[in-house]
Amino acid sequence: MTIEIEKPSVGLSKVAVSETHGEDSPYFAGWKAYDENPYNESSNPSGVIQMGLAENQVSFDLLEKYLEEHSEAFSWGKGAPGFRENALFQDYHGLKSFRQAMANFMEQIRGGRAKFDPDRIVLTAGATAANELLTFILADPGDALLVPTPYYPGFDRDLRWRTGVKIVPIHCDSSNNFQVTPEAMEAAYLSAESINLKVRGIKKDFF
Repeated sequence: MTIEIEKPSVGLSKVAVSETHGEDSPYFAGWKAYDENPYNESSNPSGVIQMGLAENQVSFDLLEKYLEEHSEAFSWGKGAPGFRENALFQDYHGLKSFRQAMANFMEQIRGGRAKFDPDRIVLTAGATAANELLTFILADPGDALLVPTPYYPGFDRDLRWRTGVKIVPIHCDSSNNFQVTPEAMEAAYLSAESINLKVRGIKKDFF
């Protein structure tokens, strides 16, 4: 006798079906065009160039050479004690030794002009997680963040989807090299205020 299991119709959450995931946007339309016709210097010079991806591949050769010459950089480094340190639950802010190394690195690349306290550093799995975490901390659903244009199009998803926070653009242009002026910030703030949005902060891209 064959038993037929009826699959119930399960509705998805409001977050899962919301339009704030950003996939209905020029950003993802560009992704689709790139996937279907990617640029290649020799085999497809008329293809689509991907300029919406926030990753840097220009230093791969330097990193690969360094790792070949310094095998300890990607090993436990401390043998068994190192394994014990990394295998168990860690502080939610990140591994203490890693936060200390990050603080030292940040001080070094700034020529010693700034000091960083490892106890005030929070590590995340990439900038997307950090952006969303900060949005959750700073704003409630229905609040707004001001974001200077042009901005990383992934913000339409990363800052809004699960947080319920709105993005209000600060319009900048090439006439002054896209500087964020007091006048532009005030205009964006008044625009948010006119539709009863509570502004909780300004999100700025850093390059």
